[in-house]
Amino acid sequence: MADRSLSSKAFWATIVGGMLTGMGNGSVFGAATMCLVGRGSFNNWGGDGHLAFDPTSFSGFVDWCMIIFGIAYVIILAISMTRHGALEAQARG
Repeated sequence: MADRSLSSKAFWATIVGGMLTGMGNGSVFGAATMCLVGRGSFNNWGGDGHLAFDPTSFSGFVDWCMIIFGIAYVIILAISMTRHGALEAQARG
């Protein structure tokens, strides 16, 4: 049986862990930004239906921050798992 790489073994853990961590950090970033700039520049709250994901609305901005941070963390975890797996393979032989 072929030895699978670390990144393939941890595929779902990378996606789930990266999105949860990234979206949590994105929500904190969005909330801090909202506290800094206030709601003045956002004419619409945007919390209902498709407006919840409109980046020009108040809640849409926070939602997009969470999505972007989540994707970024998945990419960071995938790179780190690949590099760690290469180091383990190099140490094995």
